[in-house]
Amino acid sequence: MPVVETVRGPVDVAALGRTFMHEHVFVLDTEHIQNYGAGAWWDEEERVADAIAKLRQLVDRGITTIADPTVWGLGRYIPRVQRIAEQVPELNIIPATGLYTYNDVPFQLIYRGPDTLLGGPDPLVENFVRDLTEGIADTGVKAAFLKCAMDAPGLTPGVERVMRAVAAAHRETGAPVTVHTHSDSHAGRVVVGLLGKEGVDLSKVVIGHAGDSNDLDYLMELADTGAILGMDRFGLDLLNPTADRVATIAALCERGYTDRMVLSHDAACYMDWFGPDPELLRDLAPNWNYRHITDDVLPALRERGVTDAQIDQMLVGNPRRYFTRES
Repeated sequence: MPVVETVRGPVDVAALGRTFMHEHVFVLDTEHIQNYGAGAWWDEEERVADAIAKLRQLVDRGITTIADPTVWGLGRYIPRVQRIAEQVPELNIIPATGLYTYNDVPFQLIYRGPDTLLGGPDPLVENFVRDLTEGIADTGVKAAFLKCAMDAPGLTPGVERVMRAVAAAHRETGAPVTVHTHSDSHAGRVVVGLLGKEGVDLSKVVIGHAGDSNDLDYLMELADTGAILGMDRFGLDLLNPTADRVATIAALCERGYTDRMVLSHDAACYMDWFGPDPELLRDLAPNWNYRHITDDVLPALRERGVTDAQIDQMLVGNPRRYFTRES
């Protein structure tokens, strides 16, 4: 049987169960913590205990897997996630490799790689492939999918370089891809165009944050390429209210696109983007947590006529297909 790598090792794809396809455990900057967090706002033991409690809320609601697209640029630190995963053994946490940037590549890459001062092959491809085939750093944990991003600045040279490196790693390994996109600018069009030209199997691509849009023509256009729509920011009502997200998914289900949508929150146990106080984020987005889909969204979808079979397709069948690699 095909398997998928998790933080605790390989798992039979058929055993993934209900899966949220875009959830972070932590979004943190290690350098930020080391220089300005210790002894101030960052308490490692407190944050680990809090994460364990929050992830157990998923298990209590029947969610058995999350895909965590935290990569370089978002503060991926596998040893901390390993420690947490050992305390929540009922939950599979699927790790990713890639690079998260809206503009430039990090300074460590500016002078190395194609069309740079030193030239040569892109070290990004080597890094991604190593994470997928050998493991991340010395943790023994292998990544299971690739992640990159394209936001409001568009296809900058740095973003394009990362996306092409992700495509190369996909071609070499067959690993599926998730791309953070900016729905207001219809960035998904550029993403499927570039990845398609680069030889990526678009049925193995999740267009992240497609659910920020209620433009059915745009969403159907993306899905018609074979790509999967990431309806994955439930609870971020500042970007798109839950009621509108639900109505959009119901309309797409009615039009026959159930097999090209996945659900999630894009939430985290802790994120340092909004300052050290987690209460501030809860005040801004009170529904942005791991509980919102099971507690609120699924009942609302059913009220709009979405069947349990369609819900299972989005939560079980589509993730299973995404993570099943051809032998």
